[in-house]
Amino acid sequence: MSLLGNLIGSALGGSNSGGGQNMLMQAVLGMINQHGGLGVLQQQFQGNNLGHIFSSWVSTGQNQPVSPEQITQALGHDQVSQLAQQAGVSHSEAASGLAQLLPSIIDKLTPHGTAPTGNALEQGLSGLLSGGLGNLFK
Repeated sequence: MSLLGNLIGSALGGSNSGGGQNMLMQAVLGMINQHGGLGVLQQQFQGNNLGHIFSSWVSTGQNQPVSPEQITQALGHDQVSQLAQQAGVSHSEAASGLAQLLPSIIDKLTPHGTAPTGNALEQGLSGLLSGGLGNLFK
């Protein structure tokens, strides 16, 4: 696993490649799939003056970092808590993990700088789920 993968493992309370990391990733991918795709997520960031950060993840350039506090601001405390519960981690561990995972997830789902929709989004989400964290850090 890469250094970033190890950092995520540490942020989520362990260095195993299965556990909370993959559960959090699955929860995030489920959230994207169930809540209207990337457009809704982008609107949440834009509505909290963080649209420029999200846009950097979609574009083909460098991804801007996001802090756990900004994740909670953009998604809302309740949504982060729900994701934490699904992954079996604390709220702060989920926010830290999301701050590391979300830029990579969005970047992998938008390789050409545009957000996929419909079947293309479902295929991208399925590919990330089946590949686990290893797909995010290549």
